[in-house]
Amino acid sequence: MQILKSENYRRMPWKNGGGETAEIAIFPPDAALNAFDWRISMATVDADGPFSTFEDVDRTLTILSGAGMILTIGDQPEVTLTRGSAPLPFHADVAAGAVLVDGPVIDLNVMTQRKRLSHTVHRLSLPLDLPPSRSTRAVFCPEGNLKLASEDGAETLQTWDCVLIDAGDPAVSLEGCPSVILIEIDARD
Repeated sequence: MQILKSENYRRMPWKNGGGETAEIAIFPPDAALNAFDWRISMATVDADGPFSTFEDVDRTLTILSGAGMILTIGDQPEVTLTRGSAPLPFHADVAAGAVLVDGPVIDLNVMTQRKRLSHTVHRLSLPLDLPPSRSTRAVFCPEGNLKLASEDGAETLQTWDCVLIDAGDPAVSLEGCPSVILIEIDARD
């Protein structure tokens, strides 16, 4: 397991320059925005506007704080995304834009290269036991304290901290905060 503390996330402008993102994790490490296999980040959205586009990338968006946003993605019907909404997957190479519902939001953004990888994002209630898996997984703490325990030891995460769990790592028990966001990344067959 690799513990990632929110105060250490790399902060940078959005690809389109419209805001700021905090990069939680990227693979390969230190990959450029046009050369990653997968990326997990948080973005502060404080104005209406377009999303950055990423060629051949699948994206999932989850609202962490704020009232939410109304998303327009290509020619699909508008979608209102709030803290209570399920994570929303969509193609990052389709034109998308957001209108804020009532002030700024912070969102969690997961992206994978479509030709090589797939991902899923779920909000899960605690307590929870995660068995070993062939997936690369990340567990994100959206609020409160998250206690992790495995045969390798115990750790506590705070709000917006994350833990990376590599394929084949031992089982992990999770308890504490009301829920977590589980990200699973898999190679395409």
